Amino acid sequence: MSKTIFVLNGPNLNALGKREPGIYGGKTLADIEADCRAAGEALGFVVDFRQSNHEGVLVDWLHEAGATAAGVAFNAGAYTHTSVALHDAIRAIPVPVIEVHISNVHAREEFRHKSMIAPAVKGVICGFGPFSYILALHALKNITQ
Repeated sequence: MSKTIFVLNGPNLNALGKREPGIYGGKTLADIEADCRAAGEALGFVVDFRQSNHEGVLVDWLHEAGATAAGVAFNAGAYTHTSVALHDAIRAIPVPVIEVHISNVHAREEFRHKSMIAPAVKGVICGFGPFSYILALHALKNITQ
């Protein structure tokens, strides 16, 4: 029986492929979704892939994942650096969450060096482009077996 993994995406990730391709690459979010679904299937997961520009929606989805999923790969976008609400939502759920970033946030602007959600997640993967998502799925496979 397959386990469900939520792959959640925060603000502006719907603009991938057009938004700063020198930083984020040319893949669209739909391309990343297809890659995650294929990788998830190979790992025995059903991937539930979602994106919202709204913080409260992301909180609701984390709560839903806590009740129905085996784990979460989460690219919170800019909310990574500002959201106590997302931090608290992650701490409130019993399933592992992996923080994901396409770029190496530590090699970028100073304000991106601090993650509000990092203390609440199982691990952080950043800097491997869209492959960061696939690495997060592999990490979730490793810790949910």
